[in-house]
Amino acid sequence: MADVIYINVEEGVKRVMNNSKLYAKLLVKFKEDSNLKNMKEALKTGDLQKAQINAHTLKGLAANLSLTELYKQSLEIETQIKAGSVNPDQITVLEEINEHTLVEVEKVIAQYG
Repeated sequence: MADVIYINVEEGVKRVMNNSKLYAKLLVKFKEDSNLKNMKEALKTGDLQKAQINAHTLKGLAANLSLTELYKQSLEIETQIKAGSVNPDQITVLEEINEHTLVEVEKVIAQYG
């Protein structure tokens, strides 16, 4: 996965009117987000509506913060949830992408925060 873009910092900073400090603050808040955890719990209990809401929210956060690969994988799992058939491998992929994204987020926070 060497060619995977986890975070597009330039685009993310542009989204907040070139305010890199604000972007770093938003990334700090993102680290506290529980939508992935909540989505997994909802899937375990069979609550597809709640799971879809959490996946959709995660996708939106990822898009707004320019967390490129997390956005793509969140979109994929949201699509699967809407279809009523979630591939367990997709959850694993999403978790791995989230972990890699958080590592990159830490680097950006260290740089701009």
